[in-house]
Amino acid sequence: MSGLKWFEHPVLSDPVALIAFEGWGDAGESASTAVAGFLEHPAARRVASIDPDEHFDFQVRRPVVSLDSTGVRSIHWPRNELWVVEAPEQDLLIVLGEEPHYRWKSFVADLMNAFENVGVNRAVTIGAFIGQVAHTLPVPLVGSATRPDTLALHDLLPSGYTGPTGILGVLNQALGAKGVDVISIWAAVPHYLSNQEYPPATEALAIKASALVGVPLDIGEMTSASRQFLSTVNAAIEENEELAEYVEQLEKEAADLGPEDGPELVEEIERFLRGR
Repeated sequence: MSGLKWFEHPVLSDPVALIAFEGWGDAGESASTAVAGFLEHPAARRVASIDPDEHFDFQVRRPVVSLDSTGVRSIHWPRNELWVVEAPEQDLLIVLGEEPHYRWKSFVADLMNAFENVGVNRAVTIGAFIGQVAHTLPVPLVGSATRPDTLALHDLLPSGYTGPTGILGVLNQALGAKGVDVISIWAAVPHYLSNQEYPPATEALAIKASALVGVPLDIGEMTSASRQFLSTVNAAIEENEELAEYVEQLEKEAADLGPEDGPELVEEIERFLRGR
């Protein structure tokens, strides 16, 4: 039985799917926050959701209770929602939520049915990993695609990763098997800042996603948050000589890498994923 519930059945014109999940593969909450930025589009509306009952361990990810201004309680369950953006440039189907615990095959089947229902032939999936990178340098972006030759066109380092995967990896394969053109983008988050939100990676992923899906995105708030975050981090590092020296070493290692050393950066995502 499908857990997918439609609130409306949108009629879209050659839509692109844009997908991210919180949890595994979302270092610094960078990927989910980047995709959430597209929900601020004035044309965005929620069209469907997947019932969490079959896919989550509620002792691991408990529902959250909140109170409104009148004292009325509400329970908020883990969510996976589908949104549409009918923009002049390009129609989007956005999937945003949390990586499920159980029944990945049926979860992906529900999404595949939704994609087929609205006519998705191209998809962009977004992730973030913890890497040996410095916050003072541009955020490295790694990619994989059903057509690997397209990665260079989008300034993405190719990944030949093999090993444990997340729900994005399963979904990428299912989409590719159905003939959907998929590009997956992953941003590197400095490991010494990975226990919190990392706005620079959010900004970098949002910019790249916007270019790939063909829908303009107002990143003013993301840019402001990124600059403020980096300013705060730099001020803190100035007071920590040991950490300052470590960041300088990361910068030097990055400077010593040439174009032929791209695979060394890609190895970071492989170490991250195998270690989770």
